[in-house]
Order: sequence, then C-alpha cells, then structure tokens
Amino acid sequence: MIGESYDLVTDSPSRRIYEAVRKIPEGKAATYGQIAELAGDRKMARAVGNALRKNPYGDSVPCHRVVNAKGELSGGSAFGGEEVQARLLEAEGVEVREGKVDLGKYGIQI
Repeated sequence: MIGESYDLVTDSPSRRIYEAVRKIPEGKAATYGQIAELAGDRKMARAVGNALRKNPYGDSVPCHRVVNAKGELSGGSAFGGEEVQARLLEAEGVEVREGKVDLGKYGIQI
C-alpha cells in the first residue's frame, strides 16, 4: 500500500516523459508524439519538448534520440544543439542527412 501511495504522489507528466525517453534503444529515434503516447497522452507532444529542454538527468535520459514527426533534429538546448544531437546520434549508428533522421529505418515502433 505504501508503494502504491508513493507511485501516485510521484507520478507526473515529466516523470513519465523521462521514463519513456529512457526506453528508446541506442541506435534508434522517436518522435515527440511517440514519447507523449508512451507517457500516456499523445496530445502532450509539446510538453515533451518542454520537459526535454529542462532535462535534469543528463546522460541517463537520452533526449538526443527525440526528433520531430518529419525526423528533423530538434536543436534542443538539453544536449547542446543540432550539431551535438547529430554527433550523438551518429555515434550510435543513426545516419543524419541534411538535419534529418530516416524514421522508416531508425524510428521506433510503438
């Protein structure tokens, strides 16, 4: 019962977002909408971007693996901008061409 109470108190959209991002495997990418869906509400894709900009967990939440619905890099400040995001993705084997990731090849399926 104490565990259930803790889960209710500590549950928040940001927490669910960070947990969802942690599930993206190395060498893959996910969209903001997919992360929102995994976090429980597809309508909160904009909240995903806000949460990732404020990512307090550094390397344990691989926000560089999140791209927009077209596969475009986000350029977010949480990981240093578009160039850094591209380098991080490429280091994991994800091809980045003209600022985009091929979601057909590298996107997760949910």
